[in-house]
Amino acid sequence: MTHDEDAVVQAPPPAVTPQEAAAIARELFAVDGEARSLGSNQDLNFVLRGAGEPTLLKIANPDTTAAELEAQSRAARIVGDTTSIRVPLARELTDGGTVRPVEVAGQTMHARLLDFLEGRTLSGSGYLPPRSVRAMGRLAADFDIALADFADPGAERASQWDLRRTPSVMAELLPSIDDPALRARLETALSAAWRAVEGVADDLPLQVIHGDLTDDNVVAGDARTRIPDGVIDLGDLNRSWRVGELAITLSSLLHHDGVDLVAALEAARAYHDRARLTAAEADAVWPLVVARAVVLVASAHHVLRTDPGNDYAAENLVHEQAILEAATAVPLAVAGRLVRTALGFPARVLALPSGHGSLVRDAAAATTLDLSAASPLLDEGRWLAPDIEATLTAAALRDGGIVLTRFGEARLTRSRPHSLDAPANVATGVDVTVDAPTDLVAPWDGDLAATADGWELRAPGLQLRVTGSDPVRGDGPIRRGATIASLRGTARVAVSAADVDPPAFVTAALRDAWRAAIADPTPLLIGEERPSPDEDAAELLARRAATLAGVQEHYFDAPPVIARGWREHLVDTDGRVYLDTLNNVTSIGHAHPRLVEAIAAQWRLINTNSRFHYPAIVEFAERLAALLPDGLDRVFLVNSGSEAVDLALRLAQAHTGRPDIVALREAYHGWTYLADAVSTSVADNPHALATRPPWVHTVAAPNTYRGAHSDDPSAYARDAVTEVDRLAAEGTPPGAFIAESIAGNSGGIVFPDGYLSAVYAAVRSHGGVAVADEVQVGYGRLGEWFWGFEQQGVVPDIVAVAKAMGNGHPLGAVITSREIAESYRTSGYFFSSAGGSPVSSVAGMTVLDVIRDEHLQENARDVGAYLKGRIEQLAQRHPLIGTVHGFGLYLGPELVRDPATREPAGEEAAAISERLRLLGVIAQPTGDHGNVLKIKPPLCITRESADALVDALDRVLTTGW
Repeated sequence: MTHDEDAVVQAPPPAVTPQEAAAIARELFAVDGEARSLGSNQDLNFVLRGAGEPTLLKIANPDTTAAELEAQSRAARIVGDTTSIRVPLARELTDGGTVRPVEVAGQTMHARLLDFLEGRTLSGSGYLPPRSVRAMGRLAADFDIALADFADPGAERASQWDLRRTPSVMAELLPSIDDPALRARLETALSAAWRAVEGVADDLPLQVIHGDLTDDNVVAGDARTRIPDGVIDLGDLNRSWRVGELAITLSSLLHHDGVDLVAALEAARAYHDRARLTAAEADAVWPLVVARAVVLVASAHHVLRTDPGNDYAAENLVHEQAILEAATAVPLAVAGRLVRTALGFPARVLALPSGHGSLVRDAAAATTLDLSAASPLLDEGRWLAPDIEATLTAAALRDGGIVLTRFGEARLTRSRPHSLDAPANVATGVDVTVDAPTDLVAPWDGDLAATADGWELRAPGLQLRVTGSDPVRGDGPIRRGATIASLRGTARVAVSAADVDPPAFVTAALRDAWRAAIADPTPLLIGEERPSPDEDAAELLARRAATLAGVQEHYFDAPPVIARGWREHLVDTDGRVYLDTLNNVTSIGHAHPRLVEAIAAQWRLINTNSRFHYPAIVEFAERLAALLPDGLDRVFLVNSGSEAVDLALRLAQAHTGRPDIVALREAYHGWTYLADAVSTSVADNPHALATRPPWVHTVAAPNTYRGAHSDDPSAYARDAVTEVDRLAAEGTPPGAFIAESIAGNSGGIVFPDGYLSAVYAAVRSHGGVAVADEVQVGYGRLGEWFWGFEQQGVVPDIVAVAKAMGNGHPLGAVITSREIAESYRTSGYFFSSAGGSPVSSVAGMTVLDVIRDEHLQENARDVGAYLKGRIEQLAQRHPLIGTVHGFGLYLGPELVRDPATREPAGEEAAAISERLRLLGVIAQPTGDHGNVLKIKPPLCITRESADALVDALDRVLTTGW
């Protein structure tokens, strides 16, 4: 195809081999180097690597003029000079230009030599995190701002990628599509989109834009963060609608794993923050995304028909079809409201006709069924029963009248565990059930039409759809108040825009957007709305920040609002079900019915402070003591792990008369004074080691995977013993040595065999005592052992325990010998108001009952071993997993950037945790390097949930974070 102002679709260029490209570079630009071809639909690109910096030889399509290329060179220079964006600058030649003609296969083409931008593009279908998506929007905005006043005749060009020319471009491309169904689909999608564009086209600002600022044409200098900071390939530079730039950028995001319409609009927000869009542009942006998607698919078919060997085009077609699917996933009205809301513009809501009548003649009293995440009707896992909605409706109907569901409610009954995607559980209509035949009448004048499963009442711009009820009259006009049907049983009622067929349920993320195309039909049934009580997560977070101390932190930057828990699952207010792999506090599972009933029953009797005399505190203390080795038979009951550790250390100091304590580095024991004093993790307190009291002495964490003695783990014990002996020789023998029995705060790191035995013996030889912090790792979590110290084959002098004891109820304990317990009297008497209260004691005993009766320690052993094995299998394919620490259900996959150097992958662990949350798994990193995923779920976790965790982790490691 020769250059033709009226023909905007370019023909493929003639082929050029890498050897020929190297020769062209040498002849035209005096550059020597080995050439490697880079893919392109219409140009020829070769990276040249030789003695100096790599360069890019760009041979333009024969239809591209030298003037157009010089405009691209000048535009790149302006962007490079006025912004922080990295751009490939063209090498200026002796005549001041940047373009040289070259003959290829009898055709005159034009070549330039450009800087080659190092880094990685965002190409492919892998996951793009929100930070990368937002950066794309900022890049597009900054590029457009830089060129806002740029004018050049070479930018006034006829291009198939100029969205203004979409109809004429499609007229040329559509004949290349052999599939009539696909051709019809593209025509239909473009027709609707273009009608929307034409309505605002005259108000859309024009300027020179990049024209192809996509994931393929941005470069991230830091491959770890994947934040793009460079823009390449200005080959589609042209003067067009400014908003077209944003539409092109948005469309390029839609084929990436995890990037849907809602996620992609983070780029639109970022663009709008930099370069304010007009209301007309906001209305045009998504129709132009659709137009871009249509052109991409059609163009790929055209290229493959004219250039069948173009592997680049064939590969991209898969992505472009995914873009089309995502761009047209919701009606334009829905996408438009989402865009307007995201950008802060007022957005239309579909409303019922003013002065409408009732759909139900002589409506009886109505009961609204609560199917939300917090509904008491769904307690004890009833939401998982497949027929629960029908069961609850039948129960509510026994009182007579009408039973309604809520419009716009996120129904927990429509959610399921182990889903990687947010559920489509928000009702776009209302289910109405009657106990006796009830007449349904027309609430407004309209046209009646029977459907396969009910009927529709149509009015200008609006339709009422009822399914589950057959009309008693034929199709045609009908007046308000006329009888349409007699309802028996249940029907679904929905109101939507006339040209929209909404699904019965949508995701919570699209709930508000769908209000552009659907209306609440509840007033047609009972004369008023009964909205679902929604909790705005961002507003609640702002209230939290305004009230709670800033140091009282929360998980995740944008945390979900948790409404309920069940077994090893958490549920947010949108009905999203998360697998809880983090909660070692909830040992027997969330909302365990036995625990709920036991606490409620005791509270109905009495709950008071522990100085009163009652059976529960005695029975609970007896049972705790029975779980410990002989001699550890005196129990103190407190409210938390911090209190337990603090009390354990006070006992040690009182018993030995010595303040000095030896603690492990990289450990966390609590926030009270003594517990904090021996907490040495710099992840929890960056100044932990520098601010320790002088009576706290630290020894190295005995880490067998990394650290000073990872090649000789037995040396850790020798060093610790040497330190204990040194302290004694200097006149400050330690009164106590404290350690978790397994390094839980570090991610479940198991100590070398004999470590605790050696250190305990050294401390005791100088008159000190050994304190075992079992707050995190004890109580059956390790599977093979009820207590962590059993794994090391030792018996401590004092044991501190909490967390799992109360399954979320505040409960902790210190168990020691009678002799050590009596030593406390030198400090006065001990009293804890709520520690060991009747309710706390009953909670503690019930947890022990459930662990025993439901064989949860055995489950920790079996499922934990299965889970560890599966993660280790995953590590064979994903070298980011360096090792898997721990036992049972206290596991810690450690992430490393290099298996050889074991460089900690802390940033990756944080990002992976965030991506896992988006896939329905709650996880967090731990350890001083923040590179260990702490896996410590409720002990009732199943193999199915273990598989769900590994599958989600596999997806993250495969597609990105």
